[in-house]
Amino acid sequence: MLLGDGAKRFSELKRAVDGISQRMLTLTLRGLERDGLVARTVFPTVPPRVEYALTSLGTTLLRTLTELRNWAMQNRAEIERSRAEFDRRESRMSAGIERASGIPRD
Repeated sequence: MLLGDGAKRFSELKRAVDGISQRMLTLTLRGLERDGLVARTVFPTVPPRVEYALTSLGTTLLRTLTELRNWAMQNRAEIERSRAEFDRRESRMSAGIERASGIPRD
Protein backbone atom coordinates (compact mmCIF):
# COMPACT_ATOMS: atom_id res chain seq x y z
CA MET A 1 0.00 0.00 0.00
CA LEU A 2 2.80 2.43 0.90
CA LEU A 3 4.37 2.06 -2.52
CA GLY A 4 1.09 2.77 -4.29
CA ASP A 5 1.88 6.45 -4.66
CA GLY A 6 5.47 6.00 -5.80
CA ALA A 7 8.93 4.77 -4.91
CA LYS A 8 10.12 5.01 -1.32
CA ARG A 9 13.46 4.72 0.41
CA PHE A 10 13.90 2.04 3.06
CA SER A 11 13.94 4.62 5.85
CA GLU A 12 10.64 6.11 4.63
CA LEU A 13 9.01 2.68 4.69
CA LYS A 14 10.40 1.90 8.14
CA ARG A 15 9.04 5.16 9.57
CA ALA A 16 5.63 4.52 8.00
CA VAL A 17 5.21 0.97 9.36
CA ASP A 18 4.76 1.31 13.09
CA GLY A 19 6.67 -1.24 15.15
CA ILE A 20 8.39 -3.14 12.33
CA SER A 21 12.00 -4.12 12.87
CA GLN A 22 14.64 -3.40 10.27
CA ARG A 23 15.14 -7.13 9.77
CA MET A 24 11.44 -7.86 9.25
CA LEU A 25 11.09 -5.00 6.76
CA THR A 26 14.18 -6.22 4.90
CA LEU A 27 12.83 -9.79 4.74
CA THR A 28 9.42 -8.57 3.62
CA LEU A 29 10.85 -6.38 0.85
CA ARG A 30 13.10 -9.21 -0.33
CA GLY A 31 10.12 -11.55 -0.49
CA LEU A 32 8.08 -9.01 -2.44
CA GLU A 33 11.02 -8.47 -4.78
CA ARG A 34 11.42 -12.22 -5.25
CA ASP A 35 7.71 -12.50 -6.11
CA GLY A 36 8.08 -9.77 -8.72
CA LEU A 37 5.84 -7.30 -6.88
CA VAL A 38 8.53 -4.80 -5.86
CA ALA A 39 11.61 -3.53 -7.70
CA ARG A 40 14.73 -2.48 -5.79
CA THR A 41 16.89 0.21 -7.37
CA VAL A 42 20.35 1.08 -6.05
CA PHE A 43 21.67 4.53 -7.01
CA PRO A 44 25.47 4.98 -7.25
CA THR A 45 25.87 7.58 -4.53
CA VAL A 46 27.91 7.64 -1.33
CA PRO A 47 26.35 6.15 0.66
CA PRO A 48 24.31 4.16 -1.86
CA ARG A 49 20.67 5.22 -2.06
CA VAL A 50 18.14 2.41 -2.41
CA GLU A 51 14.53 2.84 -3.47
CA TYR A 52 11.68 0.39 -3.65
CA ALA A 53 8.78 0.69 -6.10
CA LEU A 54 5.89 -1.43 -7.25
CA THR A 55 6.42 -3.34 -10.47
CA SER A 56 3.64 -3.55 -13.04
CA LEU A 57 2.62 -6.85 -11.43
CA GLY A 58 2.63 -5.22 -7.99
CA THR A 59 0.45 -2.42 -9.31
CA THR A 60 -2.17 -4.93 -10.45
CA LEU A 61 -2.41 -6.16 -6.84
CA LEU A 62 -2.84 -2.66 -5.42
CA ARG A 63 -6.58 -2.44 -6.15
CA THR A 64 -7.24 -5.75 -4.40
CA LEU A 65 -5.17 -4.71 -1.38
CA THR A 66 -7.02 -1.40 -1.21
CA GLU A 67 -10.36 -3.23 -1.23
CA LEU A 68 -9.11 -5.58 1.51
CA ARG A 69 -7.95 -2.65 3.64
CA ASN A 70 -11.30 -0.90 3.17
CA TRP A 71 -13.18 -4.07 4.14
CA ALA A 72 -11.03 -4.46 7.26
CA MET A 73 -11.63 -0.84 8.28
CA GLN A 74 -15.39 -1.16 7.71
CA ASN A 75 -15.57 -4.34 9.78
CA ARG A 76 -12.99 -3.50 12.42
CA ALA A 77 -15.48 -3.06 15.29
CA GLU A 78 -17.16 -6.40 14.58
CA ILE A 79 -13.79 -8.15 14.30
CA GLU A 80 -12.68 -6.66 17.63
CA ARG A 81 -15.96 -7.76 19.29
CA SER A 82 -15.48 -11.28 17.94
CA ARG A 83 -11.91 -11.41 19.21
CA ALA A 84 -12.94 -10.19 22.67
CA GLU A 85 -15.74 -12.79 22.86
CA PHE A 86 -13.39 -15.55 21.72
CA ASP A 87 -10.79 -14.50 24.30
CA ARG A 88 -13.44 -14.51 27.07
CA ARG A 89 -14.57 -18.02 26.08
CA GLU A 90 -10.97 -19.27 25.94
CA SER A 91 -10.21 -17.72 29.30
CA ARG A 92 -13.26 -19.34 30.91
CA MET A 93 -12.44 -22.70 29.32
CA SER A 94 -8.81 -22.46 30.40
CA ALA A 95 -9.82 -21.61 33.96
CA GLY A 96 -12.26 -24.55 33.99
CA ILE A 97 -9.59 -26.97 32.77
CA GLU A 98 -7.17 -25.77 35.45
CA ARG A 99 -9.75 -26.21 38.21
CA ALA A 100 -10.80 -29.64 36.96
CA SER A 101 -7.27 -31.00 36.63
CA GLY A 102 -5.70 -29.22 39.54
CA ILE A 103 -2.70 -28.58 37.28
CA PRO A 104 -2.04 -24.96 36.28
CA ARG A 105 -2.05 -24.44 32.54
CA ASP A 106 0.94 -22.61 30.98
